[in-house]
Amino acid sequence: MRTVFGSWKYVVKNIWFLLPFAVVPAVFMALSLDYQCLTAVWGNFFAGDPRAGFLDLFHAWSFLRVDSVLGLVYSILAVLAVIFFMALLLAFIEKHMRLGKRTLSGIRQQFLSNLPSVIFAVFAYLIIYETWAVVLSAVMFAVSEISATATVYVLDVIFILVFAFVLVFLATVLYLWLPCRQMTGFGVFEAFLYSYRLMVGVRAKLCLSFAISLAVLFVVLCGCTFLPSAVFYIVGAVAFLLLFLNFCVRMEAVYFETDKLDREDLHRHQWEV
Repeated sequence: MRTVFGSWKYVVKNIWFLLPFAVVPAVFMALSLDYQCLTAVWGNFFAGDPRAGFLDLFHAWSFLRVDSVLGLVYSILAVLAVIFFMALLLAFIEKHMRLGKRTLSGIRQQFLSNLPSVIFAVFAYLIIYETWAVVLSAVMFAVSEISATATVYVLDVIFILVFAFVLVFLATVLYLWLPCRQMTGFGVFEAFLYSYRLMVGVRAKLCLSFAISLAVLFVVLCGCTFLPSAVFYIVGAVAFLLLFLNFCVRMEAVYFETDKLDREDLHRHQWEV
């Protein structure tokens, strides 16, 4: 279960070193959620009315807010913050795991090297997710035309689970590409082929790990839609902070594990800070 839960041990053990990399992305990711739409869609869903318009469903699933200019600004800042801090965080974690040093010295070059690959990966994941949100919203909207409410509930749950599996499966495809590019210096296509071969051996474990994270996030956010908006955004920011850290840490940890690389952070007892 090291692939599924092992990264959380690293996050907890090094939380004060990792925290500065995740606060800004987490805040803007939380602010990118449309609280009004989420409250309307899921509030009605759990109150006995599973039907909603296509745009309401899409805004409830999407991370790109278009309900206001400020909402759009939050979404843009979230993407930029994720790109910047992910590139920096991956450089920091890679140095720590490779050399056993939790310092910022010397990671500037690795950060600059990571940046183009991180930009590509973030936009690839964003396009995949938003396409997924559009299709799922369309399917749920079509289901809502069925007159029997019980049938709508059953089909909604089935389609959400099926689509969640598809999203998790797609998320694994590129997952080890970033650390592979970072560690090997391979070209774009060569890194994809090599990282994909490594990923196939742990795909089931990665899918389970992603599924648990998504399920917890979904339950937490849905539960918080019944609370004031301030509480919703605070809890959402904390959830995204932990998931952002775990996503990046697990990426590096799984790559080290699958490529059979020694992790010096597990062997050193004297840290340079």
